[in-house]
Amino acid sequence: MTDSSLILLGIIGAPHGVRGEVRIKAFTGDPLAIADYGALSDGKGRAYEITDVRPAKEVVVARLKGVVTREAAEALNGTELFVPRDRLTPSEDEDEFLHADLIGCAVVDPAGTVLGTVTAVENYGAGDLLDIETPDGRSVLMPFTRACAPRIDIAARRIESDPPAGLFDREEKPDDAEG
Repeated sequence: MTDSSLILLGIIGAPHGVRGEVRIKAFTGDPLAIADYGALSDGKGRAYEITDVRPAKEVVVARLKGVVTREAAEALNGTELFVPRDRLTPSEDEDEFLHADLIGCAVVDPAGTVLGTVTAVENYGAGDLLDIETPDGRSVLMPFTRACAPRIDIAARRIESDPPAGLFDREEKPDDAEG
């Protein structure tokens, strides 16, 4: 786990070609903007400077300063790239949130009953989902939409939810005695 003052901007993936370029899965609104933040660092404090970036299908292809061979690029596979929070410009969009700010928020229903705590924000291609750990230890994926999360108070670490009917219901297991 990293310091909360660091924000994850991307993850280096497999090499691209033989001259040290890498694929990066960027978590920035505009994937090419990952190069605009200056030097990024990994969880151990090593710095990486993106000297060139271009779009690819679901990632960006980047050249990192000092990485000139495929072997050097391969050694970086899986490296997470962070930026200090103070280098981010505040969003003017009140409906835009950093994943890091959502993780750890309590999720409550309109009556104030705690439904769980956000443990991750996932996106499998159809929009963001909040991964919520319920008080009984289950994991529930809830769409992160205004309809399901109409009120978000980051300062209070609280998300008021109006989840789809049955989303937080415990699944009934068939009774072994029947049948």
